[in-house]
Amino acid sequence: MSTKLIIALLCAASFLISPAWAGPGHDHGDASPVAASNAPKRQPDGVVFLPKNSQRQLAVRTRVAEEAQTPVTVELSGKAVMDANAGGRVQPTQGGRLEAGPRGLPSLGQQVRKGEVLAVVRASTSAIERANQQALVAELRWQRDLARSRAQRLAQLEGTVPQKDIEAARAEADSLAERLAAISGSTSAGETLVAPVSGVISAANAVAGQVVDAREILFEIVDPARVIVEAFAFDVSLLADIGGASASPAAGVSVPLQFMGAGRSLREGAIPLQFRASGQGALPLAIGQPVKVLVRSKSTVKGFVIPASALVKSASNQDMVWVHTGAEVFEPRPVRAAALDGASVAVTDGIKAGERVVTQGAALINQVR
Repeated sequence: MSTKLIIALLCAASFLISPAWAGPGHDHGDASPVAASNAPKRQPDGVVFLPKNSQRQLAVRTRVAEEAQTPVTVELSGKAVMDANAGGRVQPTQGGRLEAGPRGLPSLGQQVRKGEVLAVVRASTSAIERANQQALVAELRWQRDLARSRAQRLAQLEGTVPQKDIEAARAEADSLAERLAAISGSTSAGETLVAPVSGVISAANAVAGQVVDAREILFEIVDPARVIVEAFAFDVSLLADIGGASASPAAGVSVPLQFMGAGRSLREGAIPLQFRASGQGALPLAIGQPVKVLVRSKSTVKGFVIPASALVKSASNQDMVWVHTGAEVFEPRPVRAAALDGASVAVTDGIKAGERVVTQGAALINQVR
């Protein structure tokens, strides 16, 4: 094969393996694949795009904002306390050993009736005290027998001895007999502990055979339907401007309260206020449980009433709501809001009348990135 033929074949092969260049408009460059346009996403300005199918999956609900006069609300810290007329404590007045009552020692949550025997405290004394009591009993027994003998001798001399002397001897013998009976029973006497009110055992600190001291709290009894909420206010002017109140033991839960009265002496620098659950039904609180109390004043302001679940936190920890501005567009709006009760809030700034505010699913929209 000649040299010219070999050079010709090499040139032809180089043309076959050379890269092909696409024409203008036909190259793809380094661009990444286009994301699905129907997926929920947040725009750079904070607006969230949420397709209709995603809205149905997240159960998003909206409400048209309507302006109304809402009462000015003050949030107070409180706690559940026992009603003095519907609760009580069981405490012994002397020390001793604890014994169970006829139905045994009551347990937590057990229903008891007023006057029911809960436990018995047997008096416990030292050896010296018991010896002194036994010596006193022996002396009184001797004095009683001596007084009875003297009364019998005087009774045989009736007619010659004045009647008043006979009666005095008999009275002395009876008195000594009663003293002897009282002291003899005190050595093994027991104190019966009864329920002061009807209700439910809320605290039990007793076991059989336990040695207790005087004034030790063994049982606490409460009526679940008559629990009192005690709150603390630092503004004295609030006392004359209370229009209503509600308790919020949990998020989204609101229990109407009735104002009972306020103290006139400060406790820990605040004025104690007491409320009772209005209407029928027990307040779902345990004694000592902290609770948020929302006191509504008689003065009002203009605002938009929305559910408390519609209020969420922004990235900067500000209160905000989501407004439905388009078919699949939701816009965040920083707002100024005040709690009305445990289930609703009043927005005083940030939204306008007629806008559709997300009332359900706002927290889920807030998580879209």
